[in-house]
Amino acid sequence: MEAEAIKDVVIGALEDLKADNISILDVKSRTSVTDFMVIASGTSSRHVKSLANNVISEAKDHDIKPVGIEGETSSDWILVDLGGVVIHVMMPATRTFYDLERFWQESPTESEMPSEQASYKR
Repeated sequence: MEAEAIKDVVIGALEDLKADNISILDVKSRTSVTDFMVIASGTSSRHVKSLANNVISEAKDHDIKPVGIEGETSSDWILVDLGGVVIHVMMPATRTFYDLERFWQESPTESEMPSEQASYKR
C-alpha cells in the first residue's frame, strides 16, 4: 500500500477516537526513512494508548503490518512505524517538550547536507 493511502488510514483511526491536534508532516525530502510523520495528542495516558492501539488495529485491518512499535509501556509517547508513515501519539506536555513539528520543518533536506552526511543518512 502506498504511503498516501496508509496516511489516510492512520488519520481515520486517529479521528475515530478524537485525537487532538493531528499534524501531518511530509518528510520525503528530509529523510529516506519514511514519507510522512503523523503527530497527534491524547488527553490522558489511557487515551494515548487507545489511539495507538486503534492505529495498529486499523492498519492490520488494511493488511498493513507495523514495522515497529515503541513506548507502549509508558504511554506518554507511543511511536508506530508503518514504513511509509511514522505515527507519534503523545501527551501534550511531551509533545510541547520535544516539538517534533519544528524539528522536522527546520531540519535541512538531504540535498542541503554535505555529501558525507547525506550518504550517512541513507
